[in-house]
Amino acid sequence: MSQDYINLLADLKEQEVIELTKKRLAAKEDPMKILEDSRKGMEIVGQRFAKGEYFLPELVYSGEILKQITDLVKPHLSQSSVKVKRLGKVVLGTVAGDIHDIGLNIVDFMLDVNGFEVTNLGVDVPKEKFVEAVKQTGAPIVGLSGFLTPAFDAMKETVEALEKAGLRSKVKIMIGGGQIDEEVRKYTKADAYGKDAMAAVTLAKKWIGAS
Repeated sequence: MSQDYINLLADLKEQEVIELTKKRLAAKEDPMKILEDSRKGMEIVGQRFAKGEYFLPELVYSGEILKQITDLVKPHLSQSSVKVKRLGKVVLGTVAGDIHDIGLNIVDFMLDVNGFEVTNLGVDVPKEKFVEAVKQTGAPIVGLSGFLTPAFDAMKETVEALEKAGLRSKVKIMIGGGQIDEEVRKYTKADAYGKDAMAAVTLAKKWIGAS
């Protein structure tokens, strides 16, 4: 069933995958297993996007399907036999001037199922809000997302704002989004960049010594 489920999600078969999610929940299957299969399906979507088989509309659509799945599964998680041990806190958001949230929400989801407590600030987040969230949560990791080129300046300014607030030495900052590379990382003075959601999880685990 798992492989069928993964393939249906990867092929963006919305009706079928939602029906199957409901069936699996009705059969009292472990919700964590369903989320794990969703993660694998989304990984394939990401690979197809990277290869140029899928484009932005497919990526957005896959995110909408994933949101429906997580909305169905989440109420069952509290009763789940699997209690995820929280590894650490992460503050996430798409920087000021950018409203792309598909990548952001996938990273949020992946960090969540991998044991992180995520504060997702949403999109178009001013630098002050990141500073405030780090102060409130004490999170040692900050994730800045941005898809458009102007986001690079907003990322740089957010990193500078954390520095001014005296928080820079206490946090590790990762950046991610469509056109992010090592050059952009250097420009923004972030600690690392992630090519995809799994890279974000790997970085976060490494930084808190849980890898």
